[in-house]
Amino acid sequence: MISHPSTPRSLLLAGAFFSAFTLTAAAQQPAAPPAAGAPPAAAAAPALPPGSPLIGRPAGNEAAAKLAPNAPPPIPAAPDKLPTAKLKVPAGFNIEVYAAGMANARSLALGDKGTVFVGSRLVDKVYAIVNKDGKREVKVLASGLYRPNGIAFKDGTLYIAELSKVSKIEKVEDNLDNPPKPTVIFDKLPKDEAHGWKFIGIGPDNKLYVPVGQPGNNVLNSDEHALIRRMNLDGSGAEVIARGVRQTVGFDWHPETKQLYFTDNGRDWMSEDVPEDELNRITKVGEHFGTPFCLQGNILDPEFGWGKSCSDYTAPVGLLGPHSAALGMRFYTGSMFPKSYKNVAIIARHGSWNRSKKVGGDLVIAKLNKDGTMKSMEPFLTGFVEDNKYIGRPVDVLQMKDGSLLVSDDWNGAVYRITYGKQKVAGKS
Repeated sequence: MISHPSTPRSLLLAGAFFSAFTLTAAAQQPAAPPAAGAPPAAAAAPALPPGSPLIGRPAGNEAAAKLAPNAPPPIPAAPDKLPTAKLKVPAGFNIEVYAAGMANARSLALGDKGTVFVGSRLVDKVYAIVNKDGKREVKVLASGLYRPNGIAFKDGTLYIAELSKVSKIEKVEDNLDNPPKPTVIFDKLPKDEAHGWKFIGIGPDNKLYVPVGQPGNNVLNSDEHALIRRMNLDGSGAEVIARGVRQTVGFDWHPETKQLYFTDNGRDWMSEDVPEDELNRITKVGEHFGTPFCLQGNILDPEFGWGKSCSDYTAPVGLLGPHSAALGMRFYTGSMFPKSYKNVAIIARHGSWNRSKKVGGDLVIAKLNKDGTMKSMEPFLTGFVEDNKYIGRPVDVLQMKDGSLLVSDDWNGAVYRITYGKQKVAGKS
């Protein structure tokens, strides 16, 4: 992904001084003739674009050189090619295909009339899954959008977050066959590509929550990045409520305390095992969660942590695995699953790319202590990784009105449904 990370002025001046010094010194030295028989010098590697995920990859490291983001298949998988039979859920649970054929299916939202809306990141579309005459039908609700990853629904209106703006479609479920074009309500978001895609949600306070990620792997960003902002549903009254958030692509409000919990992805290229992704909680407006100075609540960043203390930042309530790409999360409040699942956080881990042995590519259950910190994390849906390769990548989860759970898979362009009870079981752990 391409962006323009902020660079501190002191580093620019230091770089200019260093360049001037080395150029002056070089000018004072005669050019050394090439050694007889010496091979021609190798061409310098092309410079990486600003914000590239490969910036910071250790040079000369054979293992690191093999790592790069995993591009998904170019088209969605056919329903009979989906990996449903290989997916495993706990005993008593069932998993089935809910809908397929949606390229890069990502964020999920539920309408009042049962329509399931699906956002995307790599294509220009928002989809609607409609139940009609006992069958499910996928419609393209909107197209021509730019990274419409974030979607949220409230009182008949669908909100869509693109790279640099938020729009809405009113009375959307009444116009699924001929929807109007989205109306922009907020367009003051940065246009950086790196971590520019959004997850959005509407809180108990009836506000729209919109994050902005860090514009690169590990950078000193401007005040317009690495934050969570909330605003009124018409786009007015925007305010920043949290900073130091590297990249959150999933959050939800605890059903009892109403506090906002969010996943956050840790930086790359520090090592294969640290830092871990985080589960965080906002307890008051204005908290800073550490990025880019403190990682996972207890490690100072080797580049930007000098002179800092992790005690100055809000620590995560739990750690979710190194580079696991923890994305969508929801607190389960339904009655279909066993009572032990009541109010647990169900988290989709998209799966690592910058780790030799993949971690994530699953759903996990995060159980909380009475003080709101994470008590334990256990697997819930597995099977998306086979021979250290992805056969699917979960992105978001969504509780349906009957208590079943939907799971989006952007690798295959599909949505699965998990139920509990006496049905055909696709897999058991």
